[in-house]
This record gives sequence, C-alpha cells and structure tokens, in this order.
Amino acid sequence: MDATDLKIIARLQDAGRESWAKLGELLGMTGAAAAERVRKLEDEGVIRGYAALVEPKAVGAILTAYVAIAVERPHHRKALLARIVEIPEVQECHHVAGDMDYLLKVRSRGPEDLDRVISEEIKGVPGVARTRTTIVLRTTKESTVVPLARE
Repeated sequence: MDATDLKIIARLQDAGRESWAKLGELLGMTGAAAAERVRKLEDEGVIRGYAALVEPKAVGAILTAYVAIAVERPHHRKALLARIVEIPEVQECHHVAGDMDYLLKVRSRGPEDLDRVISEEIKGVPGVARTRTTIVLRTTKESTVVPLARE
C-alpha cells in the first residue's frame, strides 16, 4: 500500500460518495485511474464495503449500552458467537482480555428493549455465566474512521 492508496482510503472514509472524477482530481490522476485503484483496494479486502451512516436516535435506537459477557467454559463460545451475530441490536462484538470474555456494543429502543436483549437473547444462550452492563449517558465522540499511518 502506497501513499496514494492511503489518500484514497482517507478521502473515502470522509466522503464515501465521492465521484471518480473528483477523487482523481484530488489525487492528480484521471477518474478512471482512481476508480481502478479503488477497485484494487476492494479486491484486496482493504475496503470492505460502503454504508450510509444513520443517526441512531432518528430511527428509534435511543439507548446505547456496553454489555460484557463471561463465558462458563471455552466450548460454549461457538454457540454464543453464532447467536450474537444474529441479534440486530448488537453492533459490535469483541473478544477481550480481563475478567470478562466478550464486550458488546448494543443499541436498543430503550431500557425495556435492552432488558429483553440481555435477558432473553444473551443470557438465554447456554454457557453465559454472567453479564455486566454499562449504559451510555452521552456520547462525545463516535467514529467509523480507521486511523491511518501518518506520512
């Protein structure tokens, strides 16, 4: 990956709907050349896809919480992870170090909905020993931008 690739990635993280012509202009190349570079980054798996960034509150997802999960035994992980990927309210799932095994970012319609997700969807999976939930009161920064190597 060279400096041009990093410029492409940085620009697309900020303006994912940028036209090939404008991207090419910013990079000092034709729009077709810029499009080819982007396709190469997509083929290599560097750019995984494109998505609209939706304001959660505008669609009713008013509550954000982080749910830590401790798994009883390692052989329970596979079933838990299979279930986690099916729960739409779970936005992120991370295997973590420490006294808990997984950390989930969950968005829900409110406290009752969060209770349902935790009590029925998560704690209902065999092998979940315990959970610890932290409710977000206010978000100061939330980003989809991956930090890139500095030039």
